[in-house]
Amino acid sequence: MKHSQDVRNLIYVHVNHSDQYVVSHGLQFKEFMSGVPKLPGKLLLLQHRFEDGEFNRHTLLEYVGDEEIDKLLKEEVHQYGGFCWLDFEDEESLDQLEGQEIAELLYLSHSKSHLRLPFYRKLNNQFAYLAQDDGWFNKTYYRSMDDFYGVLGTALSHKLSSFKGEKSFLGLKKRKDYPVMPKEILYPFIEDMKEGLLFSIEKAEQSRTKIEIPIWVIGDFVNMDEMYEEYQNITANPLDGKIVFDRKTKEWKVFVK
Repeated sequence: MKHSQDVRNLIYVHVNHSDQYVVSHGLQFKEFMSGVPKLPGKLLLLQHRFEDGEFNRHTLLEYVGDEEIDKLLKEEVHQYGGFCWLDFEDEESLDQLEGQEIAELLYLSHSKSHLRLPFYRKLNNQFAYLAQDDGWFNKTYYRSMDDFYGVLGTALSHKLSSFKGEKSFLGLKKRKDYPVMPKEILYPFIEDMKEGLLFSIEKAEQSRTKIEIPIWVIGDFVNMDEMYEEYQNITANPLDGKIVFDRKTKEWKVFVK
């Protein structure tokens, strides 16, 4: 059974550097777009339910430009089921795609796996974004893997801001914004991410001076129900690391086992 509410409270990542992709749970489209260094200009929609896309006759696929991306960001894309896209620079490049390349893209969105790495010189795409129930299961290809750490740092900061509110004098939670986590903070965990790493926002501990996000090495999962089952077991184990926000200095720190 899917625990949709927990998408906000956990982030699981398994990084494959050789094939340049990340399997994740808890990283959503809006968080991805907030965290990339440069917002994609156009998106070629491989699987979606967005109603305001434009149609490309050559590929028989729809795409969105700058204005439509703003609309798409307001959509509840997790309700689409499958949500897959590649970024590209201009529509003329779509018209240059060969039948074999279009077939590769269709296979990519259907199987959530590549026949060859999905980076095309004609499109000059930086990403291939493949999601099933966006945020529940995502597989994202990065031309530059360093972009992923920026996305992850941004998402962790946003989730902490949303989840760990502080009580006002009326007893109601108020949002506490935290500065974006620098991607360099995550570099000590690069090797652990190859094994599968889980960041638990819901089990973050906070005090007057700091807030701590616990981290466990949890393993390689594609079935996120199974990942949740392992999460329930592993939280009794010692931490494999933690990320700490120092309230006084307003800085992020990292501790690795």
